[in-house]
Amino acid sequence: MVAASPLANEVLFHLGPVPFVRAVVTTWAIMAALTLVSWLGLRRAGVHAGTVQTVLEIVVEAIAKLVGEIIGRDSWPYLPFLGTLFIFLICANLAAVVPGLQPPTGHVETPAVLAALVFFSVHYFGIRSRGLLGYVRRYTQPNPLLLPLNVLSEVTRTFSLMVRLLGNIMSHELVIGIIVLLAGLLVPIPFMLLGIMIGIIQAYIFTVLAAVFIAAAVNSAEVE
Repeated sequence: MVAASPLANEVLFHLGPVPFVRAVVTTWAIMAALTLVSWLGLRRAGVHAGTVQTVLEIVVEAIAKLVGEIIGRDSWPYLPFLGTLFIFLICANLAAVVPGLQPPTGHVETPAVLAALVFFSVHYFGIRSRGLLGYVRRYTQPNPLLLPLNVLSEVTRTFSLMVRLLGNIMSHELVIGIIVLLAGLLVPIPFMLLGIMIGIIQAYIFTVLAAVFIAAAVNSAEVE
């Protein structure tokens, strides 16, 4: 009997020839839940904020302050992307807390897509801020001969971003599974609490690195 790969993703159902795996369905559920919470909290937004609106405002302000400190300029143009990325990552990483769910970031598809979004967003913000020629020129600094290495570094850092998130979340899930198999259900509780901390930290690190990449793209060559 061949052991299942830890990278394998369970297929829940098919829509015609298209398989829908657990990570994708969980991702959609998280997005739907976040959309619903945002709508409920902001549909009657006003000066006298309710509980949900107050919490959302505190979270947004905290993320905006963090992004502003990293990028070194007004954070609001970048907040929709980076804020959404951070909140989604926390919910995705902590999905294992809900019985029957697995974190979609523990499978290669989700970290790969998130890293790709960061990759394209960096170039989008860089071109929008500095113009196409000004942005492309940064790859020839400090010497045009370094152009291939500078381009390669863009790809490798995106790959490392994906691997870091995938490795930390997937390895924790494997450890919890092994401990449950060997020791029962109660012993892994401290490890689950540790997993919550790891999930939050990984969301923070992923978002901070994305902000750092964007900062390097939008700021002047002197800042880089």
